[in-house]
Amino acid sequence: MKILIVYGTTEGQTRKIARYMQNALQESGHQVTISDAADEPPGVVGFDAVLIGGSLHMHKYQSALQHYIKDQVVRLNQLPGAFFSVCLAVASGLPREQREAEKIMEDFLQDTGWRPLMTTQVAGALRYTEYDFFKRLLMKLIARREGHPTETSQDYEYTDWEAVRKFATEFARKAAVK
Repeated sequence: MKILIVYGTTEGQTRKIARYMQNALQESGHQVTISDAADEPPGVVGFDAVLIGGSLHMHKYQSALQHYIKDQVVRLNQLPGAFFSVCLAVASGLPREQREAEKIMEDFLQDTGWRPLMTTQVAGALRYTEYDFFKRLLMKLIARREGHPTETSQDYEYTDWEAVRKFATEFARKAAVK
C-alpha cells in the first residue's frame, strides 16, 4: 500500500514520531512518502492512505498543516486517513488537560472539514535545551504545575513508542480493508 505521511512540527518531536511511523510501516511492507507540511508536500492523489500529524502549541497546530488539509480535504475524505496530535498534555495525567487537548483536536478537524478514519493523542517532549530564555521559563512553570521535571539543562521525552507503532500498523490494517 502507498501511504503518505504529512506532519507539522515546531521543535522536531512530531517529525521524529512521523519518521518512526514511516519506519514501522515500511517494515510491514508499505511504500511510504513523508513530508513536512511547511515544505510543499505532495497532494494525496496516487496514495492509498494518508497519515497526518501536528504538534499542539498554545492551543494551535501549525498553520501549514491546516492549509494543507483544507487544500486537500475533498481528496482526503475519499481516502482512509488518520490524524495524530502531539501534545504534552497527554503525559500530564490531568484529565482536564487531556480533555482540552482532545477538544482542540476535534475542533481543528471540524474546522478543516477532514473526517479521518482514526485519531490519536501522542505525548511529546520537553525540549528545554532548544527553547529561548522566555519559552524555557514558561515551559518550566507549566512543567512544575503538571509535575514534570524542571531541570532545564536536559530534555525529557514522553512519547510512548510502542503505542505509536501500534497506531500506525492498526491504521494500515484498517486502511487496507477500506
